Amino acid sequence: MTYRLSVRHTPYRLAGTFSISRGSRTVADTLVVTIAGEGLTGRGECVPYARYGESLDGVRTQIEAIRPAVEEGLGRALLQRSMPAGAARNAIDCALWDLEAKRQGCRVWELAGLPAPEPVETVYTLSLDTPERMATAAKANADKPALKLKLTGDGDLDRVTAVREHAPAARIIVDANEAWRPEHLDRFLPALADLGVAMVEQPLPADRDEALRGYDSPVPVGADESCHDRASLDALVGKYRVVNIKLDKTGGLTEALALRKAARERGFEIMVGCMMASSLAMAPAHLVAQGARFVDLDGPLWLAEDVEPPLSIDGVRISPPAPALWG
Repeated sequence: MTYRLSVRHTPYRLAGTFSISRGSRTVADTLVVTIAGEGLTGRGECVPYARYGESLDGVRTQIEAIRPAVEEGLGRALLQRSMPAGAARNAIDCALWDLEAKRQGCRVWELAGLPAPEPVETVYTLSLDTPERMATAAKANADKPALKLKLTGDGDLDRVTAVREHAPAARIIVDANEAWRPEHLDRFLPALADLGVAMVEQPLPADRDEALRGYDSPVPVGADESCHDRASLDALVGKYRVVNIKLDKTGGLTEALALRKAARERGFEIMVGCMMASSLAMAPAHLVAQGARFVDLDGPLWLAEDVEPPLSIDGVRISPPAPALWG
């Protein structure tokens, strides 16, 4: 059987400006891979991320390079050995899962030998801004059970204090996106514990996080940029208590499920995150998010438009994807 692979750039307008310590954006740029054969089509979406040296053109080139093998029937197992972890492999891997489920007449979780997924509750992210503007955003979203705050270093305690004042009941996690310095740990972490922060994500740069080794943090610290796939885990022991699994980092659902299993066996708690993308990217991540302590799959909530059909999201409660979307 010969398959046909196609890849297209699909931008999504955001409902507002989304800012983190590395910059701001108003558009989510995605690449969608489709693999078609036997009258069926599998789809997968990825987000090239400059932080990891990726670009739209570069990831497209990676996908095009492996097109002949995919069209000749390359399977998921060989794909893992043929491409590095990253956005390109993610889109292809998720498309292959989707296609195989359609061919077998079942759902992806059945293929994976997993129980049927339940709805998950995502955090809602507050974009990096001044304490005053983040307070306003917190007040507007105070009904949400969990908020994730984007931080940047100096001034962060004012930001978190302002949000806590206007969202007193919310579970709060914070994400510095590698923007803190080692001296911020002693300055910020005890105060964040007093403010009831549940987790601090990637405070230090991934290549300069040794200050975390053996550090007795009063708040659990999570690895994002420091954790990509199973090969990352050894270096995280003694520095982090939580690992953030994102399919664009792991290179797809196949490695994401394997990373989740290995991380749990090593005693890490699980967070499942996302890039800014559509429901098509969140659908396979929803499966990985089952049983996770922290779920951050709010990408579609930031979009002015979404893929059709989108995930069913009631407030911040995300239901499993319908077959027409993925899986």
